This record gives sequence, structure tokens and C-alpha cells, in this order.
Amino acid sequence: MGQISVEGVGKAYKKYSSRFGRLIEWVSPFKVVKHSKVWVLNNINFTVRPGEAVGIIGINGAGKSTLLKLITGTIQPTVGKITLNGRVAALLELGMGFHPDFTGRQNVYMSGQLLGLNNSDIDRLMPEIESFAEIGEYIDQPVRVYSSGMQMRLAFSVATAVRPDILIVDEALSVGDAYFQHKSFDRIRKFRSEGTTLLIVSHDKIAIQSICDRAILLNAGKVEKEGEPEIIMDYYNAMLAEKSGSALTVKQEMTKSGQMQTVSGSGDAKISSITLCSHEDKSIEMVSVGDSVTLKIVVKIEKDIPELVLGYMIKDRLGQPMFGINTYHLGKTLKDLRVGQEVEFEFKFNMNLGEGNYSVAVALHDRDTHINKNYEWRDLALVFNVVNVNKNTFVGVSWLPVEVKINER
Repeated sequence: MGQISVEGVGKAYKKYSSRFGRLIEWVSPFKVVKHSKVWVLNNINFTVRPGEAVGIIGINGAGKSTLLKLITGTIQPTVGKITLNGRVAALLELGMGFHPDFTGRQNVYMSGQLLGLNNSDIDRLMPEIESFAEIGEYIDQPVRVYSSGMQMRLAFSVATAVRPDILIVDEALSVGDAYFQHKSFDRIRKFRSEGTTLLIVSHDKIAIQSICDRAILLNAGKVEKEGEPEIIMDYYNAMLAEKSGSALTVKQEMTKSGQMQTVSGSGDAKISSITLCSHEDKSIEMVSVGDSVTLKIVVKIEKDIPELVLGYMIKDRLGQPMFGINTYHLGKTLKDLRVGQEVEFEFKFNMNLGEGNYSVAVALHDRDTHINKNYEWRDLALVFNVVNVNKNTFVGVSWLPVEVKINER
């Protein structure tokens, strides 16, 4: 079983004030220092236990790729210690290690040997590698003629030809067609069920929340936050708005039901109440599949604002989005609101969701997204349950009424 241990790890690069500084350091018989250190990672500590899946997220420049290169040994830490137990397969950069003038088949043999496989192992695995990569006759063409998607297909196929104890994946899987992404994640899920330890870097919220047990948020080279994927992704989403200068506060607080709620925004407009109502206009917390409901949201204006858009997102119990919309896309943007005003929004729809527990996140902002000006973003603003009372038995997260016609011949 694979385990990753990162203890007090930091990575610094030397920065010279002039192009001659490095040369002076090299040739001087004295200990002349002509550089300063720029720390891209500082005091990173975490452990990925055997069989656990951990996602690493963060804005560009947070240090994610540098951390993965340290873990895989591509570069060495300035301080700290990294320990890996088990056979490691890593996908950091598309086709990293592939020689552009060699054919795909030749590169498979070279890459396989770097993974500890001998030629007889690769001979045995080659049909499966070719089948999974699905690049056809290009397997015998030089890699330089491959598209980025083809390189990713072949690199992933080689790296996962034998189930590793530890699988490390960077953003490489975001390249390529949707079909192969689904195929790749199916293989990752299979490995997970068989005990592979997974460390994955991705901006894909759904991937992190559906695969990972835990998430780590990197910010400015340090661990900003660590915890359940939904909580970390909610915080990350709020932090993006803060980075753009549209949010003044980001906080997380415990709800009465014991769930961690993320709230962010400038406070120029606030949510006063949110209610899910039945077709009889009664407040409900449980609704039957397919029933007509109305989501009522009351907003109080705390400061004069030129534009107001309200959006909501329905999420499942894992925090994955089921449906989202806002008044900008519905053509219902409000203009020139004054302090002290109250506005009630009513969204009427049929609850065509499968059985389960769901939550509603609400956002108040201008234009089409909260990244512009975030007045208030509130996750877990409302929690409700969907039950199946009078519909045919079905599986899945969506209720899609069907009619069936059978013609016997």
C-alpha cells in the first residue's frame, strides 16, 4: 500500500540582481553571496494515507506543480523531507520523457523501463496499452506528429498499464476529448477501489469532489486550508472573488445542523431569507420527485448598488452541482437599487431530481458572475430532501419522464 509523507518541505530559488552575480559566486575564492532566495513553497506538511485520495487546488502560481515535482523527485526540496512508500506512477506534464523523434511504440518501451518494467513485461502489456490509448496507426509514428490529446492518451496508458501503489496526476487529464477523460477517470476509480493511493491536482471541482476524500488548498506557497473537498472548494471559490477585489470577507461558520458553511462578499446586499415552498405556498423541507415548487429569496440592500443579479445552485450531498441559474441569464437584472430596499425573488420549477439530500447555494453579484462584484455568496443557504412518493422506481439524480412504445414483430 502506498503512502506519501511531506514534512516541513520548502523550495527556494536563487534570484540574482545582475547577470554576472552567478558567475561571481562561482569563481570567487571567498563565500561571496550575490543572490537572494525566493521561496515558492514554505513549510508544507501533510500525509496521504494508504488507499486515500487527496486533491490539491490553488490559483495559478500557488505552487501546485512545484510540489508535485518535489514529491516525484523531479526537483529536490531546499528544506524538509518527502517519503514515498510503494511503486509510483506520475503524470505531470504531457509526454514528459517522450522523445519527439521516436515512435509512440519506442517511447512506450522507454517510459515503461523508467517505471521499472522489463521488455518482456512491456511486450505482454503492449496490446492493452494500444487498446486503451486508441491512437491507431499513430503508435508507429514519431511523437512529434501527435496532438497534445494523443500524447496524453499514450502517457496515461503507459503510466497506468500496471496498477501503481501511488498515482500522481497533474492537470494533464484536462487535455483531450470528454470521452477519454471519462475513460481515464473510470480507470482511476477502479485503481482506488483496489487500494491505490491518489494525489491529484485539478481545477475541476467535480473531479475533486467525486474522487477525493480530502482536499488541500495551496495559496502563495503555503497550505491555506485542508479538509473535506466540498468545504475546501467552497472556500476556494470565495477566495477567487476576494483575489479579484470583489469580496471583502471570506468566512466559514458552523450551521445548526453541524455543516460548515462558507460566506463571502462585500455585504452591499444581503440575503434576508430563503424558503422552499410547495405549490400550496407552504414552507417545506421535503419534496416529492417532480412536484412543483417555488424557491423564495428575500434580499436586503445595505448600500446603493448600480446592478444586482441573484443566482442559485442546487448541489447534491457531495457538493456537486445539479442545476444553477441566475437572473442575468434569465434577462431579469435589476438596476439602481437604493439602501434599505428589499427585493423578493421567486423561482418556480418542477423538482425533477432523484431521491436524496440537496443544498442550495445563493450568490448576489453584478453582471454574469460573482467574480466581478460579490455582494454575498452563501453556501448551504438551504437544505432539503427529495423523496419518491408516486413515481416509478428509477435510479440517478434526475427525473426524466419517459414514454415507452413497444412494437412486436
